Amino acid sequence: MRRTDRLVDILRILRDGQTCRADEIAERLGVSVRTIYRDMDTLAASGLPVRGTRGAGYVLIEATTLPPLTLTGPELDALNLALAIVGEAADPDLKAAAQSLADKIDAGLPAETVAPAEAWKFAVHPFADAARGFAHLAPLRAAIKSRQKLRLEYRSPDGIGTRRVVRPLRVASLGRVWTLTAWCELRNDFREFRVDLVESVTPLPELFTDEPGKTLAEYTP
Repeated sequence: MRRTDRLVDILRILRDGQTCRADEIAERLGVSVRTIYRDMDTLAASGLPVRGTRGAGYVLIEATTLPPLTLTGPELDALNLALAIVGEAADPDLKAAAQSLADKIDAGLPAETVAPAEAWKFAVHPFADAARGFAHLAPLRAAIKSRQKLRLEYRSPDGIGTRRVVRPLRVASLGRVWTLTAWCELRNDFREFRVDLVESVTPLPELFTDEPGKTLAEYTP
């Protein structure tokens, strides 16, 4: 498993807000505890709100408030993504403006939160392509709202291409990485797809309704 993919898996494990020990994470991912310690140091240094210490466990704390404004989760996602895109621009003036804005947001956030603006610094470490997959977000959100099935052309982290018909349930961000939670008809189970690995999204004429065992409320990460 590539380190970037492992970092995404760690964020997925921590997303439920519960404290998780390094040995538990290491066992789930099949790596050493020392590797998890290094990964946690990387995530914390990169700006994600990971809190904890070796031996005591780790937890992912959500940043939700930007004084004097109260922002929703999707609004924070939008800010995160916008700064990510600008931060990767070739124009040095735009890159400098993104840095300046990130610094201003950092100064205004409470001490216990991490500014979404910091996330664009992942452009060099550890997630490289912040804006990749951005074009898919609009059709994914539209399909979730209209409850419309989708056909995805997807390339897994190990490079294997596949085609899936899914019931889209939720899009969310794990730091700089966007994910789609869906019911996959090929696997007859829930799956999470990294949006940056989706190659194409095709809306299908078929709509779906809630069925027992296939709803977001029944999904367990």
